[in-house]
Amino acid sequence: MKIDLDPTRCVGAGQCVLTAPEVFDQGDPDGVVVLRDPDPADELTEDVLAAADLCPVGAILVADGGDDR
Repeated sequence: MKIDLDPTRCVGAGQCVLTAPEVFDQGDPDGVVVLRDPDPADELTEDVLAAADLCPVGAILVADGGDDR
């Protein structure tokens, strides 16, 4: 899976961190999304997709990265 962030759109709502804390964090002091793990384990796929869906401004984009592993 390939995760792209658009920090210019992020409003710091934090839904991504609540949903997938292993993958996302918020930067200090502005609370803008930060990618903690650019290559999360397969078992986190559902959480990452949920985090992208929950983002109120669409700052998280997830694409199929192919079979790189």
